[in-house]
Amino acid sequence: MKKLIILPTYNEAKNISKTIDVILSLDIELDILVVDDNSPDGTADLVKNNYQDSVTVKVRPKKDGLGSAYVFAFDWALENSYDSIIQMDADLSHDPQEIPAMFELLSDNDLVVGSRYYGGLRVINWPVRRLYISYFANLYARLITGVPIKDLTAGFKAWRADALRTINFNECSSQGYCFQIETAFRAYQKNCKIIEHPITFTDRTVGESKMDRSVVIEAILKVWLFGFWRLFRLKR
Repeated sequence: MKKLIILPTYNEAKNISKTIDVILSLDIELDILVVDDNSPDGTADLVKNNYQDSVTVKVRPKKDGLGSAYVFAFDWALENSYDSIIQMDADLSHDPQEIPAMFELLSDNDLVVGSRYYGGLRVINWPVRRLYISYFANLYARLITGVPIKDLTAGFKAWRADALRTINFNECSSQGYCFQIETAFRAYQKNCKIIEHPITFTDRTVGESKMDRSVVIEAILKVWLFGFWRLFRLKR
């Protein structure tokens, strides 16, 4: 079974080496794909110059959104015959030590969601305001879409390759964390077997967050489109 970790990056030179080192230290055979949006801080060159063999770097011409980076990465993963794929942040907010457990859970599931809110609340270093926004955004999305996942905006996910093929991810137009909502919604629509795996999310300590107002607005508005698909039983 070929396993792949996808790390989308933009200006992650301060974090990427440590993230890759921790992943490669795991007692598991896997490859890493770094999809970099032509970071001005030299993230891609840093990886190219220090890692080979199991680490591949793909540089896109410009910053073009998290959603399109994942679509590019999923396409690459399927073209290269990977069976199990994990998507995660490159700033260590997602603990790489959870990777073996999430791959293991894929033996009986199509999608494993690394969840901050399943079985309790596990978020470190977030201001209370951001925590409230995230928690209630997930509640809002869950009510409108009908998807029974407590952390719909989770960016730490493990996919079976067959599940990715099923959800028509190339048709996703969402960016930011709305992409996470859309892919989970599509998986639920296609009757994929989904499980939440509790994780602890630790906010980045170096580098800058990529969250901005446009990402929030997209999610607020686009969730209603998914609700419309649900209401009229439109399969995607």
